[in-house]
Amino acid sequence: MTVDFRIPEIETERLILRPPRVEDWPAYAAFMETDAARFFAGCKNRTAAWRSYGTVIWHWLHKGFGPWTVAQGEKPVGLVGPKQPDGWPEGELTWIAYGTAEGKGIAHEAALAARDDAYDRLGWTTAVSYIEDENTRSTALAKRLGCTIDPDAESPGGPVRVWRHPGPEARA
Repeated sequence: MTVDFRIPEIETERLILRPPRVEDWPAYAAFMETDAARFFAGCKNRTAAWRSYGTVIWHWLHKGFGPWTVAQGEKPVGLVGPKQPDGWPEGELTWIAYGTAEGKGIAHEAALAARDDAYDRLGWTTAVSYIEDENTRSTALAKRLGCTIDPDAESPGGPVRVWRHPGPEARA
């Protein structure tokens, strides 16, 4: 069987959101060994991180969308994009900024581009981000993106708050 699919690329002022590549794996694996990774996919070891990375690719194959590698030039500096695993109540915009990319506005820039794509190409009318209270960096980014806590929204489980993104009509 041959599977033919294309993952679009998005360019911003400083970044390229591109398909994940095999050579991006070491940067992802290194992030998953940090303390910040405790908020993402529950990766406790390299094998779990490998499975988590595989779900990024699978999401594109299964759903036709998913997280992109965020790159500065050829260097992977994070992961961002829409996802909605089976059984989740609605689409989530997710982000990870690898160590050296934190605090530089990279996740913000990439998340704005990914959210625009979800609204424009995928036709989403809303998006959420599921964030644990202890994940203060992601909470700060959600606020910067204009998100607000939606106490009535359903969660996929776990100790997360549902942060609702402004809809496409809110864009300037």
